[in-house]
Amino acid sequence: MIEELLPDTVVAVEACGHDDDAAGHLPLYPEEEAIVARAVTKRRREFTVVRSCARRAMEKLGVPPQPVPTGERGAPRWPAGLTGSMTHCDGYCAAALVRLTDLASLGIDAEPDGPLPDGVLDTIALPAETIRLRRLGEARPGIHWERLLFSAKESVYKAWFPLTGQWLDFAEADIEICVDPVDPRRGTLHAVLLVPGPAVDGRRLSHFDGRWTARDGLVATAIAVPRS
Repeated sequence: MIEELLPDTVVAVEACGHDDDAAGHLPLYPEEEAIVARAVTKRRREFTVVRSCARRAMEKLGVPPQPVPTGERGAPRWPAGLTGSMTHCDGYCAAALVRLTDLASLGIDAEPDGPLPDGVLDTIALPAETIRLRRLGEARPGIHWERLLFSAKESVYKAWFPLTGQWLDFAEADIEICVDPVDPRRGTLHAVLLVPGPAVDGRRLSHFDGRWTARDGLVATAIAVPRS
């Protein structure tokens, strides 16, 4: 599901279902094990499975499998020459990797296609986004658009942080969700950065573009930041 949202240069690996003991997945490296040594079972399972996905993606890129420790703000630290993104929610994990010569950054996110908890929309959505969400809901009531917006904000942040090393608030990107005229359960994303954007190959970015899909009980989003 994630791979179809990304350019062909990106390798993505998914794991679906509820595998409580993470059997069949690649084991953690010691430095990864230390991160989740005291974690609850659910957190440990998702951490293990999503890193197994990441190592299988490395293999597909021809890179020897390596640990993926966490860095500042919990962001994954990828092997030299690679960038990537990971996501996990109940019953679904995915990792996407690409060579830095092909993309400057990328971000992926998957969420259950259900309502956001009470009060969350007010904390993540700009007034213009709220208006657009209402219009989408009236025209296409089969998707939880507020959850899709949340996922898109997460993907934008995951693409932003490796380029800047700085926090990006929910209110600092205005995201427009566009629906494919042929397939109404997929489409594109356009995220206007409301703060100075990162510089990529000497070019200052003002926006990110991406894609989304909604199926199998999930909404998923992806942002790919091209090189100049």
